[in-house]
Amino acid sequence: MIIAVIGADFEDRLAYLSTPQPEQRLQRAVDIIAKKVVLTEINDTVSKNVEESVTKQQREFYLRQQKAVIERELATIHRERVKTNQSSSPISHSLGQTSDPAVSNPASDLDDEEFNDQDDLSDLRFKISSILKPGTEERKLAVREFKRMKRSPTGSVEGGVLRNYLEWLLALPWDNGENAAMLDDGFLERAREQLEKDHFGLEKIKRRLLEYLAVARLKEREALKEREEQAIPENEVSVRPLTDDALDKAQLEGIAKDSLDMATKKSKRIVNKGPILLLHGPPGVGKTSIAQSLAKALNRPFQRISLGGIRDEAEIRGHRRTYVASGPGNIVQALKKAGRLDPVILLDEIDKISQANYHGDPAAALLEVLDPEQNWSFMDHYINTPIDLSQVTFIATANSLDTISAPLLDRCEVVSLSGYTQEEKLVIAKKWLIPKVLKQNGFDEQRCQISDEVLARIVDGWTREAGVRGLEREISAVVRFKVVQWSEPPTPDMKYDPVVHHEDLEMILGLERYSAESEEDFNVTNRGVVFGLVVMGQGYGGVLPVETAIVPGSGKLTLTGSLGDVIRESAEIALAWVKANAYTLGITPSPSDDPLKHPHPIDVHLHLPAGAQKKDGPSAGIAMACAFISLLSGEKVKPGIAMTGEISLRGNVLPVGGIKEKVLGAARSGGIKKVLVPRRNRKEVEEDVFGPKGGENVGVQVVFVGSVWEVLEEVFEEGAFGIRKNDRDGQGRRAIGVVPVESRL
Repeated sequence: MIIAVIGADFEDRLAYLSTPQPEQRLQRAVDIIAKKVVLTEINDTVSKNVEESVTKQQREFYLRQQKAVIERELATIHRERVKTNQSSSPISHSLGQTSDPAVSNPASDLDDEEFNDQDDLSDLRFKISSILKPGTEERKLAVREFKRMKRSPTGSVEGGVLRNYLEWLLALPWDNGENAAMLDDGFLERAREQLEKDHFGLEKIKRRLLEYLAVARLKEREALKEREEQAIPENEVSVRPLTDDALDKAQLEGIAKDSLDMATKKSKRIVNKGPILLLHGPPGVGKTSIAQSLAKALNRPFQRISLGGIRDEAEIRGHRRTYVASGPGNIVQALKKAGRLDPVILLDEIDKISQANYHGDPAAALLEVLDPEQNWSFMDHYINTPIDLSQVTFIATANSLDTISAPLLDRCEVVSLSGYTQEEKLVIAKKWLIPKVLKQNGFDEQRCQISDEVLARIVDGWTREAGVRGLEREISAVVRFKVVQWSEPPTPDMKYDPVVHHEDLEMILGLERYSAESEEDFNVTNRGVVFGLVVMGQGYGGVLPVETAIVPGSGKLTLTGSLGDVIRESAEIALAWVKANAYTLGITPSPSDDPLKHPHPIDVHLHLPAGAQKKDGPSAGIAMACAFISLLSGEKVKPGIAMTGEISLRGNVLPVGGIKEKVLGAARSGGIKKVLVPRRNRKEVEEDVFGPKGGENVGVQVVFVGSVWEVLEEVFEEGAFGIRKNDRDGQGRRAIGVVPVESRL
């Protein structure tokens, strides 16, 4: 009976019934009862512990809720008391005198953040009703997520994620106001003055920016005119905060068609698709500051996004909300900071973005951002609703175009900034750099005076670069040296001199990093030596001699000087042209003779100095050809001549790049008086070197040539070697005493 009552297990009851002896059966019953007692005690202990834990959590939650309510009520009473005291005693309030210390300490702004959860919900509800237009995708999405947040438990992880998402969604600009500055008649004039104030030179980029500003102003005026013609009263489409029931009803039932049509008409405007400008140039030429000047001229906010080293696609498109600590991408973050749909966004260092990896391809993600036909519905993974980027003015910067993908480069309008001339650097230093450095170091122009001659020597001897960053560093070093001198107590033998002298530069900046070429270096010419024009690694032009020599051998060509594949091919083409025209030039007695094997076999060694610097490119073709002709014929070239241009097997001079840097580098050398440039580069010379304002003080004579024969007539003396006129082909035929067809500037 006892075994049946206590509810023993089936196995225990079966074992009890299988025991025939009374004593053994009694012992079996005692064991079963003892086992049941132990299990009952364990269950009671576990139940008691669970009940105590649940009771403790409920009690703690209840106390926290009571504490929050009490503190909320105290904060409300405190704010009401502050308002009452301030309104009842305006005189003491204006004098800053209060008798109650509680009144003198206003309520903390942390009260609402910490305790007013209901106020936060009301604030979110009001923002959804007032900021987001009825019927839009973002409005529907915000309503749905708001309803989910209300159903989530207080303090839950899901509630925090939904609240963070709604705050991001409501912080974005979904509509723009009118830009009154663009509608003014003097807008373009002020924009031109702003660009001239912030930058010296750079005429091409200024002209392009003014074109964009003129188009943007015209479209803005057309949009204003269209809105005035529609003339819908403001009270016909009103936006008022909705209650929870009204918000749900608007989401479920939709908005009336007439109201939506009226709202659409009211917000209709002509979209001005901004250009995608890519400023390409060496460091320090003002690419970033140009974007800032454009934002000032447009009266728009400016945001900068650094793309250097970005390797994750989510940095552009944002993370999906399924990830922990997810958030929107840099584009959406920039829009939030700007607070408008039409800011000026600078995509800095777009050429240094990482390539495709397991995180995705950031460059491919930028294709949608920088495509005017697609970015009107840009989709961020976190926001998950289309965002209009068509009104954003994107400006990208790059130091090199080689690392940018072809599809991304095709979406940009490339504007090249080649660098500043020496005269431009002197003006920039006087107008901007010196006042800026003096202000940074707490000095003024009376205590530190830098003359134009000293600045010119700093530019030539220490800062041969395309930009002005190095020049600013050197000027800072000079100013700091004068600050130390001024700070030291004066002595009877030495008084402070605010003027910076030439002899002080080496003591301040050290030995000159770049030795200035003297005029004698270019006036003394040797057999087989010709001066070519090059562009240094930092976008700085210069003069480089092309040296050749005859050595015993078997008719081979040896090239040294860290030369690349392209420049090696140019040397082979130049030597091939010289061999093909050796008889015409009078180098060999027969058309079938090889000048490297007749009358005895020799090798030709060509070397470009500065062997530690890698060199490549086709622009040294005509210089190499002239060097080979001078070496094999024994004639020297005229002094003070440098040249650049690619050569073909037919003897044509083809166009090359970097014309501005090369011509200015020749002028800066001091000894070069004439520069030979391909005729097809005439446009670059007239626009970049001379410019629209003229440039008669460049200091060198520019001669345009179209064939090697024209180059030889400029380089060698008349009748230097016997040219067989009758053996020349019709192209480039020359008669004695006839001036070749060329354009001289």
